[in-house]
Amino acid sequence: MGNSDSAKVKGFVLPLVIIGVMFFAIGFALGINSYLIPLLNQALDISSGESYLVLTATFGAFLVFGYPASLVIGKIGYKKTMALSFLLFAVGFYLFIPSAKMESLPLFLLASFISGAGNAFLQASVNPYITIMGPIESAAKRMSYMGIANKLAWPIAPLFLSLVIGKSVDSVMLTDINLPFYIIIGVFIILGVLAILAPLPEVKAAGEDEESAEDCPYAANKTSIWQFPHLLLGVLALFVYVGVETISLGTLIDYAESIGMANPEAYAWIAPIGLVLGYISGVLLIPKYLSQELALRIFSLIAIFGSVMVVLMPESISIFFVFFMALGCSLMWPALWPLAMTDLGKFTKAGSSLMVIAIVGGAVLPTIYGFLKDAFGGQNAYWLVLPGFLYILYYGIKGHKIR
Repeated sequence: MGNSDSAKVKGFVLPLVIIGVMFFAIGFALGINSYLIPLLNQALDISSGESYLVLTATFGAFLVFGYPASLVIGKIGYKKTMALSFLLFAVGFYLFIPSAKMESLPLFLLASFISGAGNAFLQASVNPYITIMGPIESAAKRMSYMGIANKLAWPIAPLFLSLVIGKSVDSVMLTDINLPFYIIIGVFIILGVLAILAPLPEVKAAGEDEESAEDCPYAANKTSIWQFPHLLLGVLALFVYVGVETISLGTLIDYAESIGMANPEAYAWIAPIGLVLGYISGVLLIPKYLSQELALRIFSLIAIFGSVMVVLMPESISIFFVFFMALGCSLMWPALWPLAMTDLGKFTKAGSSLMVIAIVGGAVLPTIYGFLKDAFGGQNAYWLVLPGFLYILYYGIKGHKIR
């Protein structure tokens, strides 16, 4: 389906719902980390930097599997790749059970890496799928719908673990995670079967096939993916974005606990509420009232405000300014994907693989945050996100135009 076939979009309502469920699964799998970080910190008596290595392992898988995922999609299609990703998730989640029994950090990291591989294959499938299944100028609107499903799942994961375990995170034994993980494994296997059976048509971007290359003249004469500067700058922007957003989402429970807030799990909702409100505005405003480029600029400024206030305000109040960091992040993902993927033509799958590899930013920046927290305290460690938001603002103003 080409980008101009907007009349067909109405026929994609059911696929949109199915892909929305998959985005929820992605968010749920990543949200598990925000529960594991403080749990491993106290149960294994390790430093914050060491406990944040579970994020390194999860997002490190994107670096390893981002390109192979695009090859797999090219070989077996989007739908079967989605099913494969749920199988990888199930294997990774199963490994958390012996990891807890043996109290082994290396085994926890291996489990996180394998579930991260599942996430890499799923992200490589669903993000380009949702981008190219309709007009490119409204891709951020579709991405915003997906973002609501994805980010609501982040806090639901630690809440689900808390409810099934029935204890506060500071009194949980590692082996208490067994029952919820068996439930999660069962659900993800069912999702894999549903992915195979789901009515998801294969889609293609304009100019993706050699015979339709003239549909995208900008890409027609290019010989390499490295000849698209707007894509390469977008890959760096996505790398930075995933890192700063993961810090916004993944550090709240840990930060609340470190500054002595009661019921630290309750603070996990601050960032997702900001993100979901931002996504709702994206659904309502893009593209009718707000272009993807302008949305990226406005929301970058909101994130910059939030990141400065988190550091400068008193600790007990500062945690609430993570809301503005997260609100700012909300329309970055929906805007960055279509801006970076525009005019790639036959290089669409290769460009998508680079964008998926960039998700490794979620491994790098939160790990740096963890070690900065050990050295300077959780509040000062938030300075790390400011340069990232400034770069994303640059991409929204100028970087996406360089082509």
